[in-house]
Amino acid sequence: MTATTDHRPEVLFVCVHNAGRSQMAAAFLAHLGGDRVVVRSAGSAPAEDINPAVVEAMNEVGIDLRAAGATPKRLSDAAVEASDVVITMGCGDACPFYPGKRYEDWKLDDPAGQGVEAVRPIRDEIEHRIRGLLAELLPDTLDI
Repeated sequence: MTATTDHRPEVLFVCVHNAGRSQMAAAFLAHLGGDRVVVRSAGSAPAEDINPAVVEAMNEVGIDLRAAGATPKRLSDAAVEASDVVITMGCGDACPFYPGKRYEDWKLDDPAGQGVEAVRPIRDEIEHRIRGLLAELLPDTLDI
């Protein structure tokens, strides 16, 4: 796909610890959307590291979170302000709200404390939602 001067959609994924759901969502969007989208993830109370079961589940589908340099990050107002779409995953009132932004709240099970068997269906649901989001954000893209 050739580069254009059009604005690339910017998406922020937010969950409490930024160690599971938001990391998987950001990785899928970056993997499937490539340079056509700007991807961020953050947490209202970030963990020290990404959930190992999440890392393992993503490795199973060919996405290496460690190689991509994924680490939990603290949610900032600047990240929200810069984003066109903010997708929350259980951060509640800790998520800042800015008028003019598109907000979605994805109800997903929390992989915290779960083994890879419990993370797989969460991962698969996130991938499905990311493909739908990409179809909305980049409707002329056929290869997602």
